[in-house]
Amino acid sequence: MITGPDNIIQMLEQSGALLKGHFLLTSGLHSANYLQCAMLLRRTDFAAEIGRELAALVKPLAPEVIVSPAMGGLIVGHEVARDLGLPFLFCERQDGAMVLRRFPHPGKVRVVVVEDVVTTGGSVKEVGRHLEKGGAAWVGSAVIVDRSQGKHVLDHELLSLVRADFPVYEAAQCPLCQEALPLVKPGSRDLGKV
Repeated sequence: MITGPDNIIQMLEQSGALLKGHFLLTSGLHSANYLQCAMLLRRTDFAAEIGRELAALVKPLAPEVIVSPAMGGLIVGHEVARDLGLPFLFCERQDGAMVLRRFPHPGKVRVVVVEDVVTTGGSVKEVGRHLEKGGAAWVGSAVIVDRSQGKHVLDHELLSLVRADFPVYEAAQCPLCQEALPLVKPGSRDLGKV
C-alpha cells in the first residue's frame, strides 16, 4: 500500500517516469522535468495501487461514472473506476475538442474526471465541461500528480496523490531555451512542430 507522496515519487523514479531535460508540456509551457506516467502505469502492480489510492480520495464525492481525457488518463481512470465498481468512459480530441467519441453521453450522473498529471488543468476542464453540457454533474477531479502549484484552471479543489513543484516557463522566458537545449515534446497531444 502507498503510504504517502514520497512513495509515489519513488515509484515514478523506479519506473523511469520522471524525466529530466527540456520539455514542451501539453499546456504550452516549458520545463526541465517531465512526468511520463505511461512508464509508471505500465507496471500493473503500480497502476492497481495508484487506482486504489485515488479511488479512496474520490469516493466521498459519490461519483457514478469516472471519465478521463485520452491518452494520459486512460489507465489510471480505468483503475479508479474498477476499484469503485463504476463505469469508465474517456474523451478524446475530435476537431481539436475533447468529446465522447466512442460512448453515448451518460446523462444526469455524478462524474469525476481522473487524469495522470495536471499542469494547468486545461484537458481536465474540457472533459468536465463537455460532460456538463450533456447534463452530468462534474463533482470533482483527481490526478496522480498535481504540478499546477495551485494555479490550475479548475473551479474546484484538485485531489492528488502528490504535488510536484517543478518550475515551468513561458517560451520567451525559458532559461533552457536560452541555453539552446533541444526541446522535446514526449506527451500524447500534438502541438505542432517543436
